[in-house]
Amino acid sequence: MNDVSALRALKRGDEKALEWIIDRYSSYVSTIIGNIIGAFMTDADVEEAVRDVFLILWHNSEKVMPGKLKAYLGGLARNKAKEKMRKADQDIPLDDDMILISDENPELDFSAKEQARFIRLALLKMPYPDREIFIRHYYYYQTVETLSREMGINPSTAKTKLRRGREKLKEVLLEGGYGVE
Repeated sequence: MNDVSALRALKRGDEKALEWIIDRYSSYVSTIIGNIIGAFMTDADVEEAVRDVFLILWHNSEKVMPGKLKAYLGGLARNKAKEKMRKADQDIPLDDDMILISDENPELDFSAKEQARFIRLALLKMPYPDREIFIRHYYYYQTVETLSREMGINPSTAKTKLRRGREKLKEVLLEGGYGVE
């Protein structure tokens, strides 16, 4: 089975196709949701959101264009995570520390926190729409095509801004002594 045949079967109500899609994409969906809400909610909340994404897919499979299943699931995951944050009355953390730190090595913890601070400062220095493009692409996993369409900009402009954003981030991290090459 592949995405196209699974989607075709799903549109006919084939539960085996849904199982195949869940097996193939549950990690992908879970990663997106976990990256957005994982630091603020429990693992059970993440799992619930993942289940909701596949339930929505089951009920709305006719809306999915052939060849666009992964992008559709990614968009659903992102939207479901944002919805859970809104319902929990949490702000979606655009500039907050998105790196989880362990208690096992305080020196590494400090270094990771410092690096996260430098990343946050670099993001804050980016002008609009550069920062918005960078965050949408790297934090919320939007494709260049999707963010370009939603923001009303040319995809090549978005790619250029992403490249410049990476260069600026690298520069800031090098200045902070993190040896990014």
